[in-house]
Amino acid sequence: MHVKLLVFASVLTIAAHLRSVGQSFNNFPVTTQKPPLHAKHWIGITGKPLAATAGSMIFSKGGNAVDASCAMLAATCTMWDVLSWGGETQALIYNPKTKKVIAINAMGVAPTGATADFFKNKGMQYPPEYGPLAATTPGTAGGLMTMLAEYGTMSLKEVLKPAMQLAGGYPIEAQTANSIEKEKNRIKEWPYSKKVFLPHAGEEREAPDAGEIFVQKDLLATLQKLVDAEEQALKKGRSRKEAIYAANDRFYKGDIAKEIARGCQEQGGLITEADMANWKVKIEEPLMTNYKGIDVYKMQQWTQGPVMLQALNMLENMDLKSMGYNSSRYIHTLYQVMNLAFADRDFYYGDPAFGPEEPMKGLLSKEYAKERVKLINWEKNDPKILPGDPYPFEGKTNPYTDLIRNWGAKQVSQRNRNGLDEKFMEEFTAGTTSVEAADEEGWVVSITPSGGWVPACIAGNTGVGLSQRMQSFVLDPKENPFNVVEPGKRPRVTLTPSLALKDGKPFLSFAKQAGDEQDQLLLQFFLNIVEFGMTVQESTEAPSFKTLQMYSTFGLHEKDPGGLILNESMPPWSRKELSRMGYKLTYQPRTSGPINAIYFDWVHGTMWGGSSNHGEDYGIGW
Repeated sequence: MHVKLLVFASVLTIAAHLRSVGQSFNNFPVTTQKPPLHAKHWIGITGKPLAATAGSMIFSKGGNAVDASCAMLAATCTMWDVLSWGGETQALIYNPKTKKVIAINAMGVAPTGATADFFKNKGMQYPPEYGPLAATTPGTAGGLMTMLAEYGTMSLKEVLKPAMQLAGGYPIEAQTANSIEKEKNRIKEWPYSKKVFLPHAGEEREAPDAGEIFVQKDLLATLQKLVDAEEQALKKGRSRKEAIYAANDRFYKGDIAKEIARGCQEQGGLITEADMANWKVKIEEPLMTNYKGIDVYKMQQWTQGPVMLQALNMLENMDLKSMGYNSSRYIHTLYQVMNLAFADRDFYYGDPAFGPEEPMKGLLSKEYAKERVKLINWEKNDPKILPGDPYPFEGKTNPYTDLIRNWGAKQVSQRNRNGLDEKFMEEFTAGTTSVEAADEEGWVVSITPSGGWVPACIAGNTGVGLSQRMQSFVLDPKENPFNVVEPGKRPRVTLTPSLALKDGKPFLSFAKQAGDEQDQLLLQFFLNIVEFGMTVQESTEAPSFKTLQMYSTFGLHEKDPGGLILNESMPPWSRKELSRMGYKLTYQPRTSGPINAIYFDWVHGTMWGGSSNHGEDYGIGW
């Protein structure tokens, strides 16, 4: 395996060089482990093969990319692809009619009573990782129905049909089934979860077997209630859009909401009926920067998305190509740039609907980026990078200089870092899937949904697994004054779909799972294509590296200064050089994703789909 990966990395480097000097890449024999998808009419990619099939079913019936992405989202939620119906959804949509990118903010909020003092009085450093107290209000259901109502063409009944068939019983995959078995002791803490997840309670293996038909009667009944509400509204003469919102009202204001609140509170949670009724999806303006003529769009600062925009601003004036793909200098450069951007994320990002106001204008200014780059030590790693001062770049004075001066003195991981600590890495890469879709009309959708992953606390008799996103808040404003938990507030999350336009037309749609890894690997994916000339599939498979120097958004919010995960293909001389520069090296056989992406080939009028060569992510095109 080591030799194969080394050869693969070398071939990618040579191929990228040939592209950079004008050699026709299509004639260079590079073989990827997965074939690229080629499509003319439509393409859909997501975290499970059956869910990708759900998208193709909707496309084949005439649905657009929004319809298909909603069907894939519904299917992945039903299949517990590290998310559930009670999780959260973040989406970027390119509307070909307006030629604009819009953002769907379907992140749940902290419920009534969720204050810093509440959790401190329970002896907690952060809100918990699991259980009913980890739950924000459900967002995915509302996000799906809002996207469908506003930008889709089909009925909710049509779009939910594949997911409802799955809820009625589908052959569960080994990955999910084994995850349930691994977490069965925690699952037993919650009676409604035990009922759903452990059909063989009392036996040696209590979870379903791989390939066993997994049935979710309560969830199917909940989805049927949504369809019934839509059909009743249609019978009353309501429009397609109004009927979908009638279903949305039943979820958030009707009997479904009542049971979610009851079931949550019965198990010790805080979500109330009023929390459900008051929550709304937000349709927002995304944030954007231009990198060498390419407009890159991300969600607002309640996600970590602006990290990538900040990094691109810092990298724009560097000659990355001359450094060589994955050379020690290239890795050091990106690592240090990401240190700077992630330090800003860890201190300044939060929900813009709550004060204090985040200094995003300054953080995303090109002038601020030039000042941040001056801090890079080009000879060795700097493990003590602090947040910067963006306030002068928007004509203000920083009110937090004292906090920043003493920032970062705690939560440094004390674990044995001679190898990859399983618990640390599980927290660091927690949750999430991705959904990518595009059609010939020009609709493009990039979604990073998450929350309610196994082991999820299921809310009463709804079959809806609750989010675990409360853990992304902090309790101490010294860590991040913008992200302190407060009722009605959205936590600063890792979820970060991506869209890029070139010459006013879609260029790339891309997203990935895995917590704090997301924007650092998406940055490398983007540069693989833009700077090194890789195809979209080669870029999804190309060996990447990972920094552990930012604070984890999960668990105990630790970090590992100097921690650097490399692909096993990294040659000995590069390892030695990076060690000399102060990095603590660990290795993984695959470091590329899972990334799902679509590239738009305007020369030929086609679409290319890429999906990383690990995980169960899968795509279908036509």
